[in-house]
Amino acid sequence: MIDTIIIIAFIVAGAGIGFYSVDLLPESTRAQITNPEGLGWVTGGFGALVFGVVGLRVQMAYRRLEDRFREMPVEMLITRAIGLVVGLLVANLMLAPLFLLPIPEEFSFIKPLVAVVGSIMFAVLGIAIADTHGRSFLRLINPNSAEMMMVVEGTLKPAATKVLDTSCIIDGRIEPLLEAGFIEGQILVPQCVLQELQLIADSPNPQKRSRGRRGLEILNRMQENYPNRILIHSANYEDLTTVDAKLVRLAQEINATLLTNDYNLSQVAGVQKVPVLNINDIAHAVRPLYLPGDRIELKILKEGREPEQGVGYLEDGTMVVVEEGSPYIGDELQVVVTSSLQTSAGRMIFAKPVSAEEVTV
Repeated sequence: MIDTIIIIAFIVAGAGIGFYSVDLLPESTRAQITNPEGLGWVTGGFGALVFGVVGLRVQMAYRRLEDRFREMPVEMLITRAIGLVVGLLVANLMLAPLFLLPIPEEFSFIKPLVAVVGSIMFAVLGIAIADTHGRSFLRLINPNSAEMMMVVEGTLKPAATKVLDTSCIIDGRIEPLLEAGFIEGQILVPQCVLQELQLIADSPNPQKRSRGRRGLEILNRMQENYPNRILIHSANYEDLTTVDAKLVRLAQEINATLLTNDYNLSQVAGVQKVPVLNINDIAHAVRPLYLPGDRIELKILKEGREPEQGVGYLEDGTMVVVEEGSPYIGDELQVVVTSSLQTSAGRMIFAKPVSAEEVTV
């Protein structure tokens, strides 16, 4: 919104300056112009174009400055603000006698010039001193607080806010992760995600409809259990058409982490330097590692590709291929891991049945 206001303001200012610049011409020059009003419209259009380009540059500079402020730690913002205010106060106190000195009329411009330059110098000096000694100042505010000490030293940092994706809600694993305490910080659910969930829940496709309703039920439960952490955010960017683009924009603007299980969205967010927490990566990370010689209780469900192979699955969906396991289809038996293989589709474990002598041992 502020970007549009800046550009429009510069365009209007340029059009006005260009249109009324004809009136600033000398009378003799204006008398030679056959159509001064038409010339005014031409100069107004040219002024609007030039100032529009300048406004675009100002808008880009404003965005860069805004991004720097978002990335700046809170304690640095506080100390720099205090240093700026103190520097300006000192500048006004030291420069006040200057305005009492008698200065000739032709040199009257010196007073405001020295005041502006002196204020800028003292303001920059105050910020520089705040960067050097700001942490010591924060320590003086509350010397007995261990939390303040850790914030000052940069050891303790606040948890990043999480922006929740639609697929992550429908997936359902976010709820047990919250219960287990593995997800920290505030969790924002943008308005566009709620709208997408509603569209899925109203879909004529029975499978999509059930998934959408399940996602709404999960979201309602999480709001009931964690009312202070699950917040609905009203951000809805009209200039963006896809929900993924809106999620990335919101995460960029509030310096948040995107919580999803969508691989493509994770890649797009990574390209735009947005931190991503992928639920699938968490699931892969917490899978138990089975080494050769480990034993597993496994139910053989079907035959494998090769003769006499049986196939079973662990609780996390990992496929286990059991050599000489086809005679045990439908039975639950103890197998010993012989090797494992990591494929693009996931991990695969190879095992063989434990003999009766080994089971007794």
